Amino acid sequence: MASLIEKIESDLKTAMKSRDQETLDTLRLLKSDLQYEMTKAGNREMDDAAVEVVLKKAVKKRQESIVDLEKAGRSSEVESETRAIERLKTYLPQELSEQEIGAEIDAVIAANPDEKNFGKLMGQVMGRLKGKNADGSIVRSLLQNKLGS
Repeated sequence: MASLIEKIESDLKTAMKSRDQETLDTLRLLKSDLQYEMTKAGNREMDDAAVEVVLKKAVKKRQESIVDLEKAGRSSEVESETRAIERLKTYLPQELSEQEIGAEIDAVIAANPDEKNFGKLMGQVMGRLKGKNADGSIVRSLLQNKLGS
């Protein structure tokens, strides 16, 4: 199986050949982010886990820019950023569903029935979900709902 970097580079070449400018721009920016991280870390190679971290940062950065663009009333750019996020998410593993996250939260709460400190419970839940690709904001909102805060 090809590494994530190889897949990204292959998709970049395909986008060049098909003249898909939007995909090309997204992947070039991602490749630039990957190069920056490799240089910063002093590495020549990145494993898939490190690439996933860069991908998540890129998605988060674009989500934040969507908020700013919506405030500025620039709907065409919002649509473009949304499509870019969808492209980037194709390289990330499938995120856990709310039901799966909820089951982990229930297990942590059941193991600590007297604990009401949100921070401690959140830390335990995130520890259990580490490496399983769970969105922290979803975990936070579900835990808040279950604690009733």
